[in-house]
Amino acid sequence: MNTFGHLFRLTSFGESHGAAIGGVIDGCPAGLEVDMSFIQAELARRKPGQSHITTQRDERDEVEILSGVFEGRTLGTPIGFIVRNRDHHSSDYDSLRDVFRPSHADYTYAVKYGFRDHRGGGRSSARETVARVVAGAFAKLLLKPFGITICAFVKQVGDIVLDKEDNELNFNNIESNIVRCPDDETAARFIARIEKAGEERDTVGGVIRCIITGVPAGLGEPVFNKLHADLGYAMLGINAVKGFEYGSGFDGVKLSGAEHNDLFVPSGSGLHTLTNRSGGIQGGISNGEPICFNVAFKPVATLLKPQKTVDKSMKETVIQPSGRHDPCVLPRAVPIVEAMAAIVLANHFLSNQINKLLLSCQEEKRTGGC
Repeated sequence: MNTFGHLFRLTSFGESHGAAIGGVIDGCPAGLEVDMSFIQAELARRKPGQSHITTQRDERDEVEILSGVFEGRTLGTPIGFIVRNRDHHSSDYDSLRDVFRPSHADYTYAVKYGFRDHRGGGRSSARETVARVVAGAFAKLLLKPFGITICAFVKQVGDIVLDKEDNELNFNNIESNIVRCPDDETAARFIARIEKAGEERDTVGGVIRCIITGVPAGLGEPVFNKLHADLGYAMLGINAVKGFEYGSGFDGVKLSGAEHNDLFVPSGSGLHTLTNRSGGIQGGISNGEPICFNVAFKPVATLLKPQKTVDKSMKETVIQPSGRHDPCVLPRAVPIVEAMAAIVLANHFLSNQINKLLLSCQEEKRTGGC
């Protein structure tokens, strides 16, 4: 429905052209220091109007904390927040009230609910991801003291691919360009491709890659909440996502078992793998290696040129949407991918802490303590 997570949970609410987008975070431990400047910076990475290759909707996206935080720390109670919508041009969608836009949720929402908010897609709009970024920022703050970092970047735009290994890239360069690619030469090619799509009043898709480091071995559940399954569930719930792969992904089928296996070697107090085709997860549980996955985004469905469609009376018609739309969602989707990954990791981290506490208590009982 509208809630994601088990121990660390986000319930989001609001529509694209409503008064606000908001959420309630439940399960966040008490005493966490809340860095509002960091949370606001995460929203700034997602907000519209940040460059000429994104939608020019001009939203400040300032988060207001309504509950759950006192004197800069979480209380352990529900954290309520809103981000007000200020620059919504609902009149841009008047002509779309009774028609179904190709590859949008207009028809499916109308069938499911019998009534829909046609203004910017209402609840189906990617504007809802504002709430996910706020919750993801809290999750990042929770994970940060334990050395867990989450870094995503644009890997592909259309048929242009960043053809470098992760260890060849400087992730500190990701925010140095408007397309959020760590390689400047490839970034320039990405930007040119997105500009071309915009000039043609068309759109283009691509791939975002995410690397999570510092994850200890042991996070994840062995059956229905495998770590990679939860990550896939999180990513596939993001607007415009069409695919998820981790580790070697679909390319792994080209290898033999002998070529694909990650061999263990001793490393300090634990183990290390010579390769990481497992993507940091084996048997649904983290193995201590970096967690690596790719997320495929389709081209934006809203085109600023004529398209054939039908209206609610099933009559054929032609639409030409107006308004302000992204020619490519990838630059603004990078923080959304990171946010959803952070929420998943926060859930599994808290679950693992509970397991450790129970094991510790059982050990103390055996030795006469607890």
